[in-house]
Amino acid sequence: MTINQRIAAIRKEMKNACIDAYIIPSGDPHRSEYVPDRWNSRVWISGFDGSSGTVIITQDHAGVWTDSRYFIQAAQQLKGSDFQLHKLIIPHTPQHLEWLQENLSEGAVVGFDGWMNTPAQARQLAKALSTKKVILNSDHDLVGKVWADQPALPTKKVFDLDLKYAGQSRSEKFDILRKEIKKHGAQQYFISMLDDIAWLLNLRGSDVDCNPVFVAYVVMTEAGVNLFASAKKFSPELKAKLAEDGVVIHPYNKVEHYLSKVDQKILVDRGSINLKLFNTIKENHRIETHNIVEHLKTIKNETEISHFRNAMVKDGVALTRLFRWLEQQLKKRTVSEVEIAEKLKKCRKSMGEYHGESFDAIVGYKGNGAIIHYKAHPDTCAHLENDGMLLLDSGGQYLNGTTDITRTVSFSKPSEQQILDFTLVLKGHIALAMACFPEGTNGVQLDALTRQHLWRYQRNYGHGTGHGVGFFLNVHEGPQRIGPTIGASSKLPFRPGMVTSNEPGLYRANEYGIRIENLILCKKSAENDFGNFLEFETITLFPIDQSLIDASLLSKDEKKWLNDYHQKVFDDLSPLLKSAEVKWLKKKCKMMR
Repeated sequence: MTINQRIAAIRKEMKNACIDAYIIPSGDPHRSEYVPDRWNSRVWISGFDGSSGTVIITQDHAGVWTDSRYFIQAAQQLKGSDFQLHKLIIPHTPQHLEWLQENLSEGAVVGFDGWMNTPAQARQLAKALSTKKVILNSDHDLVGKVWADQPALPTKKVFDLDLKYAGQSRSEKFDILRKEIKKHGAQQYFISMLDDIAWLLNLRGSDVDCNPVFVAYVVMTEAGVNLFASAKKFSPELKAKLAEDGVVIHPYNKVEHYLSKVDQKILVDRGSINLKLFNTIKENHRIETHNIVEHLKTIKNETEISHFRNAMVKDGVALTRLFRWLEQQLKKRTVSEVEIAEKLKKCRKSMGEYHGESFDAIVGYKGNGAIIHYKAHPDTCAHLENDGMLLLDSGGQYLNGTTDITRTVSFSKPSEQQILDFTLVLKGHIALAMACFPEGTNGVQLDALTRQHLWRYQRNYGHGTGHGVGFFLNVHEGPQRIGPTIGASSKLPFRPGMVTSNEPGLYRANEYGIRIENLILCKKSAENDFGNFLEFETITLFPIDQSLIDASLLSKDEKKWLNDYHQKVFDDLSPLLKSAEVKWLKKKCKMMR
């Protein structure tokens, strides 16, 4: 089926169900950002495969709403279809609801799949459309009706994460969680987010590309843990170990029946449970709360932090070998963006304890670097020459940590504009890296530090500055976020043990993109008469391209930070490198005067 044929098929089903507008979000029944192929409904219906977007189909309109990270990509992928791109002015805001409010008739029926939306989203939808007296219908999976070859649920094997990596046993985590459940006056707790389940059970899987998670639900009780997942995923040995810890495995599709029979107070997170299962639980037994596990797992323990640092060394060595190889190749031939991504995988794999990439590498040469979540394809990708700029955003999944790093490099003499743009981004990056702030400071407040230098020159970027990162888990992890929009995640105060990205940028369409990204660990700084203060430790290890820096625009403190950082990069990476690689790295880590 072509995209337009898929739209027509949905419209036919809408008529049969008496639905005037149908919403297809990104995500799955577990509120995942990256989803198993089975639930890639928005991608299937539209052809747009960015990680964030919403589709609305009516009888006379088909639209895709997404933010500035994907404007260029979406325009390219929607071209030739009946889909119209709607550009979000502010990222992560439900502006598609404004369109519905303006375009629907009074009493219209708006449909969506209750498995794919949360109660919070349904309430937001009802509130936005209340003046139109719109009727909501969450009973229809119209995509499932017309998607003839929809993939089956994944059944890949699950494996145990050794305690030497996790730093905390399953039983210890269970005890902590049960105390939290009791504080809320409940006897059970329902968990649906896949990375929460993987963290709580010290298990990892491969059901989702780049995310070491597996499809499951969990209900924690006072006596045990009910795990709803395909039994095929677990070896007999792992089943026995889980049983020893009080974990009982049930078929994945039995969760709805279980929840319908719950006769105790059960905690649910309104932001992650899907509407279908939320409505399955008796109203007088539900207690709505925030995501308890998410708040527990964002604080890394000392074992995890130690492993994180080791993973950064591995990643730095891999990137050193990748960029040195690339420079050598460009002296002789062109190199495709796809080849760079494949070579980087090999470099990371050679470091050991490697479990794949943490996301598909963004290898953007020249104008492709301005496409914030660009993905190179063999038949359309650019070929690098020994000229121009490259933006490389990538990350690895290791048993001892998850990495996420972006570097922008130039292969020829950069222009004055490129140097100024890069230096302003760097100043913002350093401002966040050097930040010392009182307890209670949140991501909105910290975000302004990174943008101040760009704003002074009337420049900006359209994405957030930082996201949480999991420990051998999802590269995008809540609950904290550094960004300009005010929401629950960006208002959350930072706490010691959080690992977050620091990634300001600047993008000029069809010319180049600039982003500098390191991971930073929140730590205690000082305690005095003015309160408790926190700071960040930069844990990513790889040099920043000094050919793109105007040193005259850096303050004394900024130069010191850069020199100290490069010294640490050299000291930590060089013991694992060969002599020629050490020589290359030393040149890249030269001290700035």
